Amino acid sequence: MAISRRQRLASAAVSRMLGLTPATHGYRTEPVRTPMRDGVRLLGDHLAPDVAESKGTVLIRTPYGRNLPNPVMDGRIFAARGYHVLLQSVRGTFGSEGVFRPMAQEAEDGQDTVAWLREQPWFNGKLATLGASYLAWSQWTLLQDPPPELRTAVIYVGPHDFREAVFGTGAFTLGDFLGWSYQIAHQEDGLRGRLLSMAASKRRLRPAHEGLPLADAAEAALLGRAPWYREWLAHPDGEDPWWTPYRAGAALAGLDVPVLLIGGWQDLFLDQTMIQYEALRARGVDVALTVGPWTHLQAGLQGGGVLTRESVAWLDQHLADGPAARKSPVRAFRTGERAWHGMPEWPPPTEPVTFHLRAGRRLTTSEPEGSEGVAEFRYDPADPTPSVGGRTLIGSMGVKDNRALEARRDVLTFTTDPLPTAVDVSGHPVLELTVTVDNPRADVFVRLCDVDGRGHSRNFADQNRRLDATLPAGEPQRLTLTLDPCFHRLAAGHRLRLQISGGAFPRFDRNPGTDGAGLAASRHTVDVAGSRLILPVAVAPPSTIR
Repeated sequence: MAISRRQRLASAAVSRMLGLTPATHGYRTEPVRTPMRDGVRLLGDHLAPDVAESKGTVLIRTPYGRNLPNPVMDGRIFAARGYHVLLQSVRGTFGSEGVFRPMAQEAEDGQDTVAWLREQPWFNGKLATLGASYLAWSQWTLLQDPPPELRTAVIYVGPHDFREAVFGTGAFTLGDFLGWSYQIAHQEDGLRGRLLSMAASKRRLRPAHEGLPLADAAEAALLGRAPWYREWLAHPDGEDPWWTPYRAGAALAGLDVPVLLIGGWQDLFLDQTMIQYEALRARGVDVALTVGPWTHLQAGLQGGGVLTRESVAWLDQHLADGPAARKSPVRAFRTGERAWHGMPEWPPPTEPVTFHLRAGRRLTTSEPEGSEGVAEFRYDPADPTPSVGGRTLIGSMGVKDNRALEARRDVLTFTTDPLPTAVDVSGHPVLELTVTVDNPRADVFVRLCDVDGRGHSRNFADQNRRLDATLPAGEPQRLTLTLDPCFHRLAAGHRLRLQISGGAFPRFDRNPGTDGAGLAASRHTVDVAGSRLILPVAVAPPSTIR
C-alpha cells in the first residue's frame, strides 16, 4: 500500500531530526512470504520506492517485529531514497512460520531469502545487508558464504561469535542473556502484556539471578518459552561442537565487499566489533569504523543521527555509485574529552606506559623499591560484589559513578596522584596481576576508572576472568588481563583508579566457590610488587572532527 500524506510528513520530520536531506521518493509497503528450503514461510514487508529504477535492495532480518522504533532498522529511510527494502521477521517470530531457535537458525534462512530475492522482478542484482545486534548477527551468518549479488554490509553493534558473548570470560553473561531471553519470551504478548512484563521484570528476574542451578531458577520467569536458555547453560565448554552454528567467524576470513562497522565504547559487543575491524583491515578489505560513546541501546537512540547519516552515505556510495561516504576510514568519539576524531586506522599510534601497584593502595609510574607487600579481600558469593554499569544490555549500563562500589570491603582500589598533564588512552589496557586464592573456584574482575576533582569515579574499561579451578589453592597465578578497548582522555588534575574484585553480579554469574553444592567464599591475595598496569598512551593527537 502507498504511504499516506501523514506518513510523508512524518518522514520529513524524521529526516530533519536526523540531519538528512529530504526524502526523494514515496514508497509503498506490501506483505510478502518467502519460502525456505524446508517449506517454512517467513513473513516480511517489502518497501518499494516509487521509482522506475531503484538504487538496489537492502535486506534486514529481525526477530523483534517489523514495527521497529528506528527508521533505519525498519528501512523507511532507505525506501524513501530509492532503495527496495525487504524487512523480514526471522523464523518463529511475528508471523513467520517455524520454531525460533535464536542465532543457530539464520545461516540457511538467510541464503534462502537471497535466493528468493533473485527471482523478484524488482531486484536489480545489487544487494546490501543492514542491521544492529541480532540483525547484525543474521548478516554475519549470511556473510560466511557471501552471495554474488552482495555489494556491501552495514553492521551495527553486533557479534560474529555468539558463544564468546555468552561464555567468553569463562563466566556466564547472566544479566544480559537471561534478560534478553525474558524479553523474547514475552515480546509477542500484546501491548498490555509487554508493558506488564517490563514492569515486573526486575521482580521476576531477581530469583532467576540468585537461584541455583541457574537453568531451574529461570523457569518461573521464562515460562518454558525460552528453551535455548537451558541449552546454553548446558554447554559451557568452548570446544564443544554444539556451538558451531553460533559461530560465524568464517565470514571474517572470506568476506571481500566493503563493510561499515558502527559500535559504542560501552556496547556489549564492542570487543567483537574491534575484532571484525582488525580482521577485515588486515586482509585489505574496504572497512570503515565508527565508535561513539554509546551503550548497546544508545547506539540506535542517542547515536541515531550519526548512524543514519553514515549509513545513507555508505549505501549511496557502494550501491548507487555516489560520492565517497567518509573523509576518514575511522571515526571515534574520545570519552573524557567529548570530541569526535578522524584517523586512518585504529588504534592510533601509542606507546606503553607502565603503572605499578604500590603499598598504601597507590598507583604510580615509579618503579617499586623492594617488597610492597600484599593486598587482600574476601569474596562471598552469598553477598556477591554487584555490577555497576559497564558494557551491558540489561540493568545498570554504561558509565556510572563507582564510589559506592569502591567503598565495599570486597573491592580493592589503587589510585594515582592527580595527573600533571592529560593522558590519552587509545587501545587495550593490560593488567599483569599476580594473585593467590585460597579457593580455586574463584573469579577476578578488574576495572579502570577516571576520578575527577570532586571524587566521582567513572568506569571506562574492565574485564572479568573465571580462574582455572584445576590449579591448587594457594598457588600464585600470574594473569594477563586485557581490558576493553578504549579511547579516553584522563584530564590534567584527574586521577586514574584501578579496581580489583571477585566478580560483578548479575552481569556475570557469581562463582559459587563449589562444584554446585552450596556456596563457599574465597580470599584473594594480590602480590602488589608482582602486578602492573600497562596503558597504551597516544603519542600524537588525531584530527578533530567538528
